[in-house]
Amino acid sequence: MIWNKEAECMSAEETRELQLQRLQSVVKRAYELVPYYNERFNDLKIEPEDIETLEDIEKLPFTSKTDLRDAYPFGMFAVPTEEIVEVHTTSGTTGKPTVSGYTAEDLDIWGEVMARALTMTGVRKKDKIQNSYGYGLFTGGMGVHYGGQKIGATVIPISAGNTMRQLEIMQDFETTVLTCTPSYGLYLAEVAENEGIDTSKLKLKAGCFGAEMWTEEMREKLEKRLNISAQNIYGLTEIMGPGVAMECPIKKGLHIFEDHFYPEIIDPQTLKQLPDGETGELVLTTLTRDGMPVIRFRTRDITGLNRGICECGRTQVKMDRITGRSDDMLKVRGVIVFPSQIEKALLKIEGLEPQYQIIVTRPHHLDEIEVMVETSPALFSDEVKHVEEIKKNIESKIHNEIGLRVNISLVEPKSLPRSEGKAVRVIDKRNI
Repeated sequence: MIWNKEAECMSAEETRELQLQRLQSVVKRAYELVPYYNERFNDLKIEPEDIETLEDIEKLPFTSKTDLRDAYPFGMFAVPTEEIVEVHTTSGTTGKPTVSGYTAEDLDIWGEVMARALTMTGVRKKDKIQNSYGYGLFTGGMGVHYGGQKIGATVIPISAGNTMRQLEIMQDFETTVLTCTPSYGLYLAEVAENEGIDTSKLKLKAGCFGAEMWTEEMREKLEKRLNISAQNIYGLTEIMGPGVAMECPIKKGLHIFEDHFYPEIIDPQTLKQLPDGETGELVLTTLTRDGMPVIRFRTRDITGLNRGICECGRTQVKMDRITGRSDDMLKVRGVIVFPSQIEKALLKIEGLEPQYQIIVTRPHHLDEIEVMVETSPALFSDEVKHVEEIKKNIESKIHNEIGLRVNISLVEPKSLPRSEGKAVRVIDKRNI
């Protein structure tokens, strides 16, 4: 196990002192070695020496995904490309991908924070980790791989997909820990049930789920159907990959490894810092990254920060579960809606499968939301009157959650598309 108590349990004063030293160092390196930051700092008439306290971070410019794309492929590197030993990218589905470059020192840090994260999940040297995140340019698979190896656990690099093979390996190799997206975890459980596999007889004890937003209700489904403890992991390619933050067994927020990543919460409209406990957009600065330092990256993820000593003994700041994004949130009839709100309402209703799709249209100059929801086989074959009652119940619960009326379409079991990676929950057909 990797529990770095010196880092994870240091006092608030020690943490701030370490963060300031590292912030001053990374700002100086970025200014001197990355042309983008040199230009931005000069435009704002900022020099590294102006960062005298942690509060001075507000003087520094934000970095956006667009800035990283504009620097494609290697414009954000702080070292010569021959010192970069590994690269990863985002999907690039909305244009050029963002590129993330790692030196050997960066990979060592990545392995360390991921080992800490997996330790929180209960991973020990004797465990077998079935790593069902994608390997390749996506950071998920490799991050788990490095962390598992750092602990000394057995990593099964099966990657995403090939679901029947996944279940076969899970049984034959006696997998104890599963890592994948929560939507794929539910799909594995669904296929296992269809194949008559009793998940309670598997050796699985824990799951490390991330790479997409998910709710407490989905956690309950995962834990019940896979007979595991399901914990939330957070990361993003632009900062490091998975391992920026991890949920401990207390399951009351995700500990940010703030000796390596400095978090802020800002108001996405005013761009001003918000105090602890308030909800806003998460901004992250890398404190130790060598190959590609990133200053004040706007993650667009909506969350909040809470400090104090956790019941697990760790003192590092905790972030709330991600509830939405400041850029791709839905704005329907002037109301801000996050898909997670609809999911939360759906998963409270018996007889529904945890598979749904939200379709937004504008047929007559007015936004409409249709929510397609899979029913259980028993419900789908039930009498029409009962089905209509279920639909009205769903519409009422969603209305209570988001304040808008929606149209519910109950569809037959297994009719919505499944994903081996991030589930596609929203289809916005409005021409806006």
